[in-house]
Amino acid sequence: MNVLFPALRDASPAPALRFGDRSLSHRELASAAGVLAERIAGETRIALWATPTLETAVGAVAALLAGVAVVPVNPKIGESELAHIVADSVPSLVLAEPDAELPGPLAALSRIGIEAAAPSEEAGPAPLPNEPGDEAPALIVYTSGTTGPPKGVVLPRRALTHTLDALADAWQWTADDVLVHALPLFHVHGLILGILGPLRRGGSVHHLGRFSTEAVARELAAEGTMLFGVPTMYHRLAAEAGQNPALAKALSRARLLVSGSAALPLTDHERITAATGRRVIERYGMTETLMNTSVRADGPEAAGTVGVPLPGVYVRLVDEAGQALEANDSETVGEIQVRGPNLFVEYLNRPDATAAAFDGGWFRTGDMAVRDAAGNYRIVGRKATDLIKSGGYKIGAGEIENALLAHPGVAEAAVTGAPDEDLGERIVAWIVAETGPDAGPAPSAEELADHVARQLAPHKRPRTVHFLDALPRNDMGKILKRELHA
Repeated sequence: MNVLFPALRDASPAPALRFGDRSLSHRELASAAGVLAERIAGETRIALWATPTLETAVGAVAALLAGVAVVPVNPKIGESELAHIVADSVPSLVLAEPDAELPGPLAALSRIGIEAAAPSEEAGPAPLPNEPGDEAPALIVYTSGTTGPPKGVVLPRRALTHTLDALADAWQWTADDVLVHALPLFHVHGLILGILGPLRRGGSVHHLGRFSTEAVARELAAEGTMLFGVPTMYHRLAAEAGQNPALAKALSRARLLVSGSAALPLTDHERITAATGRRVIERYGMTETLMNTSVRADGPEAAGTVGVPLPGVYVRLVDEAGQALEANDSETVGEIQVRGPNLFVEYLNRPDATAAAFDGGWFRTGDMAVRDAAGNYRIVGRKATDLIKSGGYKIGAGEIENALLAHPGVAEAAVTGAPDEDLGERIVAWIVAETGPDAGPAPSAEELADHVARQLAPHKRPRTVHFLDALPRNDMGKILKRELHA
């Protein structure tokens, strides 16, 4: 029997989950999830109303114990996207908090309210079922649907266990660690890494419910040893840590600060290190692949990169003809392809899309990167939106964004390409200027273009600069570049 959560089977009394003032030990979680697992045993696929609550964590664990594939649903989802997901995945029932109000397509399903309290000791622990094999579906996570309706990514149990164990190796993650995070629980970062990761290690997680720098400081000053966040969160921490000694001290106590889901600008790396003496580690993954690479906790400094391949994962760069690139020069751009036990099985009901996603046994990520002499990968952007072909050069949007963010007058930056009769594509910058009492006058378009030319090269200067009040972002803080042009 392949056991996902040994500490639950061992009925460990150690803390497991804490959301606000509500908590469960591994033993209590085993009891609560075991009762629910009995109720859903035999189902093929269920939906999970994935609010940032103790109930969501209990529901996900119960489904995994029962061997039932679970479809996490974003509680902020739109009507048409929800209707598509329910019609595509055909869940037989929905798990939700007892008092949660569900939208139409989910409200029409049979429903089980999740009880997050452990049964009384007199009742004894519910027996935990035998868990299925490695290839059994564990989760079906829907992509963001930027190029059409969202696709259901079928993740097997093998992918979960491999990724979590590979990260344990890279990060020296143990049962002694207390993870702090405030991420949503309907995707890979928040649910698989942030909830299932600590449970697999036998450690614990403190979920903040909502992110705030005050809550992060409080938890890291107490028991927290690790922090998971996205760049938007680290940007706020970086901005405040220099003026807030209590926050800086709390961050300096953390064993590991991890950023993911998008690239963390070098300026934020530098500000956090200057204020706290700690470095932020980045890793790289996708819904379809879970985690592929990471800067290692025991490895050398590699700010601005997503590190080296995780144990058991194979990564390569290929050119436009699909030929492997051998260059480790930090300049040659190629598409990342991945193979290994961390990969998904298929896109649900989409054999055409599944076939198109693979080059032999290699998954085509659509992410463009360069590789340095130490084997670290640096993401330069998405093939579809972030690789700009201008004047015969292939230019990654990410390096221009980092250069712009190094200007003291720039708070946020995004870079895209636009059609150009002369150059093929011209570089377009979208800027949110720095504000506040210490901010100087807003920079001009010409000033920013010259700044990039000096930092990088003349052919990488933006030809057009737009100034905005804010950049459009999704729930994970990723910039929605297609909306910029719209």
